[in-house]
Amino acid sequence: MNPDNKPFFKWFGYSRRERRSTFILFVILMIVIAIRYLAPPKDIEIEDLSGLLASADSGRGSYTDIRPESSRLFHFDPNSAPYDTLTALGLSGKQASTLISYRKKGGRFYKPSDIKKIYGLDEPTADRLIPYIRIEKDTGRVAYFQARIIGDQKKPERIDLNRCDSAVLDRLPGLGPVLSSRIIKYRKLLGGYASVKQLKEVYGLKEATYDLLTEKVFADSSLITLININYADFKELSKHPYLDRYEIQAILKYKELKGPITNIFELVDNKVLTADKAKKISPYLKF
Repeated sequence: MNPDNKPFFKWFGYSRRERRSTFILFVILMIVIAIRYLAPPKDIEIEDLSGLLASADSGRGSYTDIRPESSRLFHFDPNSAPYDTLTALGLSGKQASTLISYRKKGGRFYKPSDIKKIYGLDEPTADRLIPYIRIEKDTGRVAYFQARIIGDQKKPERIDLNRCDSAVLDRLPGLGPVLSSRIIKYRKLLGGYASVKQLKEVYGLKEATYDLLTEKVFADSSLITLININYADFKELSKHPYLDRYEIQAILKYKELKGPITNIFELVDNKVLTADKAKKISPYLKF
């Protein structure tokens, strides 16, 4: 120790042991002060959430109040739209099932406002969907409707493209055994017809022949063989004529990176499929 400091400690009367004890107490005091200012206060203010909960309860009354914000609107035909398409548009599962049940019982939609006839479909939801309804022209249904007006109760015979065989098709105007066989082969390739318009994709079928057939045939889309896209491999997906090799590889890579696909819009949003391709393939997929 510096000898010059001895008078200083001697003036205070500190011994060596007392100096050591004082230093230890000083260190402890500094630690206590540091804890006091650095530790979080015990009295943490709790935010009053009663107002927030009350507003949430007041908006809970109608499912349709929040459903449109989580769904995306697009054009659809209520006479053929499958269950997944209807729920993607914002309908609840019960509403979609009721609409499909209405169709299966013979109910048809001739104009967009007819959707209001569906039991359980509230008016705000119907008004929101009406601008996006595109009803496929079906002269066979128009003919039937007109026949009933004039008193003819006999429904014109129409052939289901998803149930008939080539022999039945061969009897239709404009078709022979070759075209009839091609229609059946293309049906197997597709997994079923979702729309009569798909007859235009059959090789060798002319526009004039198609115009004749629209009055004689229809397509029951409920008979389509669906592909579970979350379980299908490259071989299964490659069998469908609407998907090319690059699109299939993109789908499989997306599933590998992101996991299960929830709906067709997910593939469009992430640029896996174009909007046009998604519209064509969506009737054949389930998620």
